Amino acid sequence: MSKQSTKSQLNQAPLPDTHITSSLSLADVDLRLLFGQNDVYLRLIESFFEAKITARGEQITFTGNPGEVTRLEKLFADLLVRLKSGSDEAITEHYVRYAIGIISEGGDGPAALIVPETESETPLTNGVKPRTIGQREYLDAIDNSDIVFSIGPAGTGKTFLAVAAAVARLKASLVKRIIFVRPAVEAGESLGFLPGDIRAKVDPYLKPIYDALHDLLPAARVAKLIETNVIEIAPLGFMRGRTLNNAFVVLDEAQNSTSAQMKMFLTRLGENSKAVVTGDVTQIDLNNPQDSGLLSAEKILGKVNGLVFIRLTDKDVVRHRLVQKIIRAYDRATGPPKRAGGPA
Repeated sequence: MSKQSTKSQLNQAPLPDTHITSSLSLADVDLRLLFGQNDVYLRLIESFFEAKITARGEQITFTGNPGEVTRLEKLFADLLVRLKSGSDEAITEHYVRYAIGIISEGGDGPAALIVPETESETPLTNGVKPRTIGQREYLDAIDNSDIVFSIGPAGTGKTFLAVAAAVARLKASLVKRIIFVRPAVEAGESLGFLPGDIRAKVDPYLKPIYDALHDLLPAARVAKLIETNVIEIAPLGFMRGRTLNNAFVVLDEAQNSTSAQMKMFLTRLGENSKAVVTGDVTQIDLNNPQDSGLLSAEKILGKVNGLVFIRLTDKDVVRHRLVQKIIRAYDRATGPPKRAGGPA
């Protein structure tokens, strides 16, 4: 290249940033639901994007660099799909943040993956709907597999969705009983110091199960089902020697089971039964965390047909939005949980 041509290029003024404008029709859309009370969702979206967003009448316009405009088009198209689910709570602050996160990372809008196209595709969940793609995959796995492992951090709905699926199947007469099981290990404490009989000792550890049941059924109904043993809530050690037929069985807090206990639990399953195993491998309370049956299960059982592992992440957290940030902060400080068989 000649010096003259090089000098000519250097003297050229830098090209201005390329901005484009795109519009989306909002005809027949309830803007109160789309934008939120006092436009709270619209302001939230504006805080994540530098592109200008203008909403006038039945049209919304985006002006900015092509990448941002494309992401905004995807986001609002996704929110419109979400509105078609028919619920007044289809769009929430949690969902807006979740959709922004997925789309900002290059993904497509999550609404179509979360909300089934037809009612017949809706997982059997006692009216409870998944709120993230991970939760939808979890519920679909329960529908299609006899044994499902759900592994993920606190707040991802592991226990609640398992209880909802169990109650729905009991109501539909697909199973005759529900059995909820937990290891009697929690935060380094033992049962011996608690007063009362074994039921009184175990109940505090099973409080999340009771909470979920009372969210789904009237308290009197829950009490009656427990009294008649249609719903059984018990420590893991009580499962030894049993065969569980026509049952939906949930092993909760499975990270606190040993490998031997995990094998014992999984081999209890009888005819016409399902099992869901839930746990968080970052909260193991065993004296030696490497003894966790949940850590070893995927290594041992990962290739067994008919058994599915679902991994939920901080993106699937549906509690207070700070919970997601807390999980990420701890992961940065301590590193993500190691899978079984990985380096120490």
